[in-house]
Amino acid sequence: MISRYSRKELTSIWSEENKYRIWLDVEIAAAQAMERLGHIPKGVSNVVKKKGKINVKRIHLIESKVKHDVIAFLTSITEKAGLQARYLHQGMTSSDILDTSFNIQLVQSGKILLKDIDLILKILKLKAKKYKFTPCIGRSHGIHAEPLTFGLKLASFYEEFKRNKKRLLYAIEEVSTCAISGAVGTYANVSPKVEKYVAKKLNLKIEPISTQIIPRDRHAFYFSVLAIIAGSIERVSTEIRNLQRTEVYELQEFFSKKQKGSSAMPHKKNPILSENLTGLSRIVRSYVVPALENIALWHERDISHSSVERSIGPDANITLDFALVRLSNILKNMIIYPNKMLSNLDLTKGIIFSQELMLELTKNNLSREKSYKIVQSLAKKCISQNLHLFEVVKKDKNITSRIPLNKLKKIFNYSSHFKNVNFIFNRVFK
Repeated sequence: MISRYSRKELTSIWSEENKYRIWLDVEIAAAQAMERLGHIPKGVSNVVKKKGKINVKRIHLIESKVKHDVIAFLTSITEKAGLQARYLHQGMTSSDILDTSFNIQLVQSGKILLKDIDLILKILKLKAKKYKFTPCIGRSHGIHAEPLTFGLKLASFYEEFKRNKKRLLYAIEEVSTCAISGAVGTYANVSPKVEKYVAKKLNLKIEPISTQIIPRDRHAFYFSVLAIIAGSIERVSTEIRNLQRTEVYELQEFFSKKQKGSSAMPHKKNPILSENLTGLSRIVRSYVVPALENIALWHERDISHSSVERSIGPDANITLDFALVRLSNILKNMIIYPNKMLSNLDLTKGIIFSQELMLELTKNNLSREKSYKIVQSLAKKCISQNLHLFEVVKKDKNITSRIPLNKLKKIFNYSSHFKNVNFIFNRVFK
């Protein structure tokens, strides 16, 4: 991933240095198990641990000749550790190292993504409670529907990211497996006890049955969860972008003192960060299809999944991490305009209370169909003539004969819409 959309904490996980360090950890753990079982001489793992140094340039140089990354890695370690390093990798296949290490990198990344989500949850919770009873208009199809509170909007996002955290925990668990099972997964030349030891040493679970590789449905699930989280990021970002539109302007991304919005128009304050997140979310979601296609490999394995994972492994995790951190900063610093929310509520002059009016008519010996028709006709009149629905209704004898004025005043009031806000908040934040 390009540095513009990367954070060091994630890029370091996907660095060549870290990858080879994990490979070495897996090889040393396997050697320790083999020593305990008496399959290789004692002391091999200690020698390799002390003398085996990672030299990325040297590994790449050897690989340019042998055309095999694991062989190049093992050769470079042997050069440093000496003759005893020849006992490394006994009975193992390359994928034992590659897959176990790839899973460790996914777990390392996933744990940072969990921290990112926790920060978003913390901010959303604080903001939701702050704006718990701040009235704003709810919209469906982009059209004014009925009143709600800005706190409820934020609580909805909070609950969604709670689900995302739960999904990610499960996805991390799904890829936390280790396979040290040999060429086609039969343990023909390596004991299952080696796998058990390595798994415990590296805090992984044993893969119940592998071929030459760990099954890729596990990874497809992990990347699918990342894509869902990206979808949630875009949902929040899209809402911010819409609410910052000039004709809405209920909130705004923070705009720093020296920031400029347009090279041509000095007045512009654009929601560029939220727009950026929309684009980054698209990138993360695009990695799901190749991850799913990696599931079906030839026989016990082929190598078609390898190039895919070399790309989507770092890119999906690094991009999502960047996006989550950017979202948390947007949410933390965004500027809210409650007065604008109130003025937008009044924009349609009371027609947002049409449902209460219709329901009250049904309680006064009118069918729902008839009540709907009456209220719809009055609402259309208000829209076409720029009138307030309450003013029209209180002069309509067909309605005032059934609903007294004091009752009508209660209908045209926000309070009924907010009576269950506490109930919803208790359910979400309990």
